Amino acid sequence: MSSPVPRVGMREVAAHAGVSTQTVSRVLNDHPHIRPETRARVLASASALGYRMNNAARALGTATTRMIGVVASDAALFGPAAGIAALEAAARAAGRWITTAYADGAEADAVADAVEHLLVQGVDGIAIVAPHTASLEQLERAEPGVPLVALHGGAGAERQAAGAALAIDHLVGLGHRRIAVLSGPEAWSEATVRARGVASALARHALTAAATWEGDWSAAAGAALGREVAAAVRAPGGPTAVAVANDQMALGLIAGLREAGVRVPADVSVTGFDDNPDAGFYLPALTTVRLDLAGEARRCIDELLGVETPATARPAELVIRSSSAAPAA
Repeated sequence: MSSPVPRVGMREVAAHAGVSTQTVSRVLNDHPHIRPETRARVLASASALGYRMNNAARALGTATTRMIGVVASDAALFGPAAGIAALEAAARAAGRWITTAYADGAEADAVADAVEHLLVQGVDGIAIVAPHTASLEQLERAEPGVPLVALHGGAGAERQAAGAALAIDHLVGLGHRRIAVLSGPEAWSEATVRARGVASALARHALTAAATWEGDWSAAAGAALGREVAAAVRAPGGPTAVAVANDQMALGLIAGLREAGVRVPADVSVTGFDDNPDAGFYLPALTTVRLDLAGEARRCIDELLGVETPATARPAELVIRSSSAAPAA
């Protein structure tokens, strides 16, 4: 991710302009009894140093607010919502607070505005939750001047890919050779990472996807594909298992298959990803992949705070339940 640059506070502006921090505070707060030439000099220094006004720190003359910013999109979905909650817990444990700005991740300008909103508040770093690939790339190029880390970036992305591969390995181990894939939206970095893990595992077993579909992460998207997937399952040589990129789509798919008269797992096995709190209560209970979300959040916060040896999350693990079984004879 982008490398941080030194934070500019009132002390730095004061030193550059050759005035006291009290004078800088008075200028920035529009105090009436400031000579015009002094005001101009302070404002010129602030501009030259890239100083951003922020409500929390300006009156104190400090360069830190002990706040971590979070840019989040699609927080109604389980993954982003759980990620925000995990970051908040990790930040509190580190003596920091979270402030969150929501933006449509598909709109790069909206994400950039959210980042600027956080910077004006003087955050010490920014975590990105569930980013779209294009928006994340734009943020990295923007160099916001504070550390910027994706919750599932770097080694976290590799753990996600490895987790997706676990589901394929499990299905192959049960005897499945015709495995279909329901992926997340292509524009999302997490969907790309999980799809990469699935493709890698299939290739390792000398297999290719029996069929592929794409959804928007929602249960509604999975349900809408129910009849189409059911037709594929019933066709000669059709898939005997479907690896789904998240639990919510898997929930919808199972419901859609049931409506179409296809039984899970008797006719087709289904796996998910995330192990959301309801996954064990689906009908049937969902075989899925569990991430160490708390560990990923601790690693993210440590990286933002410049901890020399950041926390490391545990590898993803497979949670086997009743939605997967050996293919029918």
